[in-house]
Amino acid sequence: MCNNENTDCRCISEILTVICVLQQNATCNEACLDTCDRGFLGCGTTSINCNTRPIMLYTCCGNGTPWTMPTTKTDGTCGDDGVTCSSVFRIEKIDGCCATFRVLAPNPDTTEVAVIPYVATNSFFTMNLNCVCTLRCLQDTFVECI
Repeated sequence: MCNNENTDCRCISEILTVICVLQQNATCNEACLDTCDRGFLGCGTTSINCNTRPIMLYTCCGNGTPWTMPTTKTDGTCGDDGVTCSSVFRIEKIDGCCATFRVLAPNPDTTEVAVIPYVATNSFFTMNLNCVCTLRCLQDTFVECI
């Protein structure tokens, strides 16, 4: 994937499509290469099945800063007082060069953070993948209420 030199969104779109399909058919597998487009979700030695490959997005004009979005459906934007934001997302839907992401928040239950590092939010956004130049995959995990 992503070996061709093109100016459209195919590279990011192809990887996100793989991740989306994997999440829909999630099973836990122990051995893996640690790449975004590996063909299965792996969750290490935990007994919880993985259902999410958390990702971080970097826009072409973001100067190396990860994309952030509010963790709740509020009128505020990241940087406003009282608005909690996250830069970790779950791909929910992909349609050509448009992708819908769910914002994942850090797990507030500190006793479970090692096993379940993120919780699902009801905050979603759709992004034109032509704006994304870098995709960073985090360790596969289980997210409740998906």
